[in-house]
Amino acid sequence: MTSQTGGSRSGSTLHDRLNALLQGPGPFDKRALLATLDAEVAAREFRAYTAGWNDALAELRRR
Repeated sequence: MTSQTGGSRSGSTLHDRLNALLQGPGPFDKRALLATLDAEVAAREFRAYTAGWNDALAELRRR
């Protein structure tokens, strides 16, 4: 699964982000991991939603 809007690092995919979280330092805490992933997905969805509205508004201004 890839992100069309980028991520916390430009060009990163959700798969890349998950790998980074799993390979990172510290103990593996499933609840913390899920919370982090939930926040990451929500942020990516918000950016995609916003980009769609920005594109639609730009199109309307061109008309």
